[in-house]
Order: sequence, then C-alpha cells, then structure tokens
Amino acid sequence: MADPRNIRTGLEIPTVNYCDQPYVTKLANGQWLCSLTTAAGHEGAVGEFVGVTLSADQGHTWSELVPLEDPTGPESCYSVPFVTPSGRVYVFYNYNGNNFRGTQRSDELGWFVYRYSDDHGSAWSERHRIPMRMTACDHGNTFNGEVQLFWCVSHAVTVGDDLFIAFSKMKTYVQENNEGWVFRSPNVLTESDPSRIEWELLPEGEHGIRLDAFGSAQEEHNIVPLSDGSLYCMYRTTTGHPVCSISRDGARTWSAPEIARYANGRKMKTPRACPMMWRTSNGKYLFWFHNNATGGWGCRNPVWLAGGVEKDGTIAWSQPEIFHYDPDEMLGMSYPDLIEEDGEYHFFHTQKSIARVVKADKRILQALWEQADAIGVTRDGLCLELGSAEPACDVAELECSPNFWKDEGLTVDFRVRFDSLTPGQTILDNRAASGAGFRISVGADDTVRLDMSDRGHGFFWESDSGLIEVGREHSVAFVVDGGPKTISVIVDGVLCDGGETRPFGWGHFSPYTVFTNSGPYKRVLNESGKVRLAPDLNGELLSLRIYDRYLLTSEVIANHRADAL
Repeated sequence: MADPRNIRTGLEIPTVNYCDQPYVTKLANGQWLCSLTTAAGHEGAVGEFVGVTLSADQGHTWSELVPLEDPTGPESCYSVPFVTPSGRVYVFYNYNGNNFRGTQRSDELGWFVYRYSDDHGSAWSERHRIPMRMTACDHGNTFNGEVQLFWCVSHAVTVGDDLFIAFSKMKTYVQENNEGWVFRSPNVLTESDPSRIEWELLPEGEHGIRLDAFGSAQEEHNIVPLSDGSLYCMYRTTTGHPVCSISRDGARTWSAPEIARYANGRKMKTPRACPMMWRTSNGKYLFWFHNNATGGWGCRNPVWLAGGVEKDGTIAWSQPEIFHYDPDEMLGMSYPDLIEEDGEYHFFHTQKSIARVVKADKRILQALWEQADAIGVTRDGLCLELGSAEPACDVAELECSPNFWKDEGLTVDFRVRFDSLTPGQTILDNRAASGAGFRISVGADDTVRLDMSDRGHGFFWESDSGLIEVGREHSVAFVVDGGPKTISVIVDGVLCDGGETRPFGWGHFSPYTVFTNSGPYKRVLNESGKVRLAPDLNGELLSLRIYDRYLLTSEVIANHRADAL
C-alpha cells in the first residue's frame, strides 16, 4: 500500500459506529482537535451526538472520544471547530433542543449552538444558542415553522475581524427545497463573554442563496474568503454539477448562482456529495469533488481534486486529478477537512463507519496549482518515444511491464491525424497471439478507443464523442491507473468528463484484470514486447510516448503544450 492516494494507508480516528464530518483544527498548544458526529446506530438514528478527540502526534494516536452532548439525550450533530486568536476553541453544531421528533429522523433540525474551551479542549463551557431569525423557508417548512430545519458542513472562515459560517436551511424534510445562509459575527474573535457576542443572519431579507433553475436540492453551502475580502460559495445540487456564488459585501447580497466551471470554461461535474473547498496558507485553493454527473448520493469513489488560483476577482480552477480512492469501488468517502502542518497537508474524511486522516501526496497539489503554466515533456517512466523526426516503421520494440496488482499503471500518449473516422481503424496494437495486451483504435461516434486484456479479463474505454475531427492533428492520452483501477482520456489537453452525453468521462476497470508479472497468476500486459504502429490507419500517427506508470492530468497537459510548440 505505497500509493498515498489509497485511503487505507491513512490513520483511523476513534468513533462509535456511524461517523460524519471529522473536522479538525490546530489548538494553541499544537495539538489537533477533531470534532465529529457519531452514533451507535445509523445516520439520523436516535443517539447521534457530537464528540471531540485530541491528537498530539499528527493523528497517530487520539484521546478517548468525549461527547459534547449526552448520547441518550436530544440529538447533536454536524459540528465545526474553530480557534480564535486568544486560543479559545469553539465547536458549533446542530442541537435538537426541543427534542422534536421528525417523521424520518430527528437531526438536521432544532437550534444552532456552540460550546467553547479555554484550556485546549480539556473542559467545555455550557451550551449557548445562536439566534436564527425565521425566514420564508422556515414559515412554510414541513412542520409549519414549529422547528427550523438546517445543517452545516462549512468551515468557519474569517475576513478581518468578522467570522462567517455558512449553512443550509431546508423547507422540505429531509433535504429538499434548500437554500444557503451565513452567520456573521463581528466580535466572536475578541469577545470572551458569550452574552455580548453578536450574530447576524445573512443575506438580508427572506431568501437565501439559491436559484430555482437548479432544482429542489441546493445544499451544503460552504465558503472561502478571497484576497479582497469577498466570499466565494460552492454547493451541491442534483443536476450533476456544483454551483457557485460570490458576495462582495460581507455576505449581505450574493451573485446569481451559476454552474461552477474550470478555467477552460468546461462545466464541473459532481453528484449529490459534499463539494468542499479550502483556502490554503499559500493563498491558493483546493476543491474536493467526484467528477461525475450521476446526480444521486452515490459515486463518491474516487475523490478528485482541483486546484484554484485567484484571477479577475474569482477562482480559476484547474482540471482535476484523482486524489483519494478506496480499493473497493463501492466504498466512497466524503465530508473532508484539511490541516496544514510542517509543510505537509493532512486530509480528513469519513466513509460513514470509518473516519481517517491521510497525508497528501504534495506532488499532486503542486501540479494542480502550476497546471495553467506547465509545459515540458515528462521523462519519468518513459519506456518508448517515437517522434515526428523518427524514420517510419511498422513495429517498435516495447520494454514495459507494469504490475497492476501493485497499483502501477500505463499511459499511452500520442499525436495523430485522421483522414477518415471510419470505426475500427487501428492506431496502435500491442496484443500478443493470446490476446493479451492493448489496442487503440477509432471508436464509434468519432471517438478514440482503448481495449486491454490479460487473456482472462478485459475492458475498454472511449474518449468523449465530438472531440476528434478529420484533417486536424490531435493529441490523445489514455491513462490506465492501477491504484483506483481507472481509465481516463485527455484529448488536446482537455480531460474527458463525459460532456453533455454521458455522466462519466473516465471509467473503472475490473480489479480482476491484474497484470501481475510473477507468481501462479502471472499475466503480463506486454506479452508481445512490441507495438504495431498504424497498421490500417487512414491518416498518420505523428508521435508516440508510452509510460509504465499513470501520468497526472497535469503532466499530460504539459506534454501537449510542449508538442504544440
């Protein structure tokens, strides 16, 4: 398990059974404090409570989980910790203060409250309630305003002396007809007396951050501050896309929500999963999402990460990289947090029954932030390179034998021009007589297709339709990643995401396609040791690079730019 993207390399955090939102902050004494929601039963079950635990060794060990509320009392859930300049640590959370019994579950409702500690989490204050004014969403809710319906996933952020916490109200229980709101406090950073702390609910008026065109579910609003003091908000929908909005006046008013886009203009995709953002200490941004447009609660494995830099008063987002995965395709992860320490980035997440902290592969983060300007051919892992200056040949020797059982991979990066797009034309063929190996060909609907087999199992994947044109030079890269068992395609420097025609631009392949190089189940990918070049291509194969590892999206983009010079 050498792959740092594999979450099973991480360290577990103590929970009871169900667990959610393992959010973390660094205390004044250097310890980490993690607050999370947990319960002996399932999500939303009676007995849900907020607990806190401490680590003095960067997550290797944790103190016993301490409940902030009685697990046998009214439910408490969905907490957010925050440390003030004085060292006081607050934990904000939902509390079912009236012990209201919902029709399906009894969390995501009640009061917004907090407790605080002035001794690094050893002892905690009594509970304090933040007044939440009634708005149109509350008056017409499922319970006719008898109780307010809401929950919070956003981290608390500061702009000057102001603290902001975003959350989502809902009109229909559970989790329908939602809208975003923000609490602002102008003095919680400096005021020690809870009775004198001021709170204001924003935006002004009766309606929160929402646009009806994006449907009923508009929820899990979270915010990051921009360098000019503006607030950038991202939230999830069931449209298959995350949605963003910006406030230039301290959360009092917000721009009309719109689908979030990469810097190249393409729409981002994510299902109904927490779309979390962070502003890092270097002034840049990270966005955690899942890069598919399924729209439902599933498909949370793998995690994709985009990097952001400020440009023209907003965030310009890079194309994404696979960042975390569970070897079991069906086990997703979500509700993440991030803490930076000693130049390292530690990410927290939950799988609803296990919470972990995983040290990030900084190489990925740096590549995301530098992607916009990256140019140059990657040499690491390069097994075969044929350029336009090479003499024409029909067959090339290939020394390449990645072991997918050990999470290795393969990248085939080439430039090609088509004189026709008749399906079935072979661009590259590495297959042995047994059928083991890979083939790249022209697919249906003007696509490029990869087929791969280990003799016992096989898979294929195609680029998005409509990207390949006759008579035009294209760069294409297939990245077969043996860690998360995924195939992605980058065409002309753009990562395929399915476009408007399919929810995924990348795919999973069977973990039983193993390509091991030794042992009783030996199945060598490069059994032939050769690759046939354009045997029946109506066009021209202009260049080729084959790597015995997965390349980052950012590396492929840099290759593409270098080839275009």
